[in-house]
Amino acid sequence: MLRPDAEAHPLTAVLRRVSPDSCPGRFNFHCHTTCSDGSLQPAQLADQALELGLEHLAITDHHRLTAYDPAAEVLGSARAAGRQVPTLWRGVEISCLLEGCLVHVLGLGFHADHPSLEPYLQGAAVVGPALRSEAVVAAIQAAGGLALLAHPARYRLPAEGLIAAAAALGFDGAEAWYDYGMQPRWQPTPGVCAAIAADLADRGLLMSCGTDTHGLVLHGR
Repeated sequence: MLRPDAEAHPLTAVLRRVSPDSCPGRFNFHCHTTCSDGSLQPAQLADQALELGLEHLAITDHHRLTAYDPAAEVLGSARAAGRQVPTLWRGVEISCLLEGCLVHVLGLGFHADHPSLEPYLQGAAVVGPALRSEAVVAAIQAAGGLALLAHPARYRLPAEGLIAAAAALGFDGAEAWYDYGMQPRWQPTPGVCAAIAADLADRGLLMSCGTDTHGLVLHGR
């Protein structure tokens, strides 16, 4: 069940519209730039988002927010020129331990200057108790954001167990639609993604989607 603060979050209404065909042309809540381990400069990624006609975008570099401002500048200039531009949400991908397994959490739609997130935005994973998933989720939510388990079927533990553990710890949802086959052009993996989406729906949790782009094209991995 979704917590009250998450119900009221402005991104929640958007995530409830996510479907298997939302990505890569409408929504992308998981992608990377040269500010972490991606190949696109933030401005290049923003240009491609414009070309794709995205409606909503979050750049989720690992433990960094430095791509946000240059991407926002490109989108702001495009808006001033009369173009339709995507809504740009704050995003970050944070490493943590869930059930003893190293996983990634997507933080979306948070306040960037909140002190709870400071340890997680220094460019590398933390160590010690702050690495525990409950600490990461608490930090994201204290900053007014949503915490979603990234690509649940990419870890050494089964997705079903990890989603159950995440739900018990207060995660707001997970990345339901993901290209585990890493096709040249993004497409959700049949069966796997549908099972994850059904599990999340049964739990009343949010679903996201994203290309997890690390290369030179925003419509693929």
